[in-house]
Amino acid sequence: MSGTLNKVMLIGHLGDEVKMHYFDGGNCVGRFPLATNETYTNKQTNERVTNTEWHNIVVRNKAAEICEKYLSKGDKVYIEGRLKTRKWQDDKGADRYSTEIQCTDFTFLSTKNDNQGGVAPASNPQQATQQPSNTSVSEPITEDNDDLPF
Repeated sequence: MSGTLNKVMLIGHLGDEVKMHYFDGGNCVGRFPLATNETYTNKQTNERVTNTEWHNIVVRNKAAEICEKYLSKGDKVYIEGRLKTRKWQDDKGADRYSTEIQCTDFTFLSTKNDNQGGVAPASNPQQATQQPSNTSVSEPITEDNDDLPF
């Protein structure tokens, strides 16, 4: 394989509202922080430890407008995208770097409408579908399969 791959997949919670920036020509960019958590048990102290990693998410144009409309702080979302590092200079002229996730696809796992009973669209507005609920229904187990060997 001679190609390369720059792909990120995250499931996390929004740390703030989507901040929108509009440009001449009708284009726009939405930015928001996304928190992912890692939880483990410390073997020495036997206590649960949670580490939070923060990611800067950037979404563009129509997708940004959809995020702004349906997402709010605390909502859970699945993000797909690629890493992009930007170089900039601070007030003192020192070079600074920031790494962002350029979002290419997303799925709302919880939304502003969850509390209101509404349905949010999927990341592709032309294929808006109802999101599955977090409840599950299982079939009752029957004892009709007596010929099974176990």
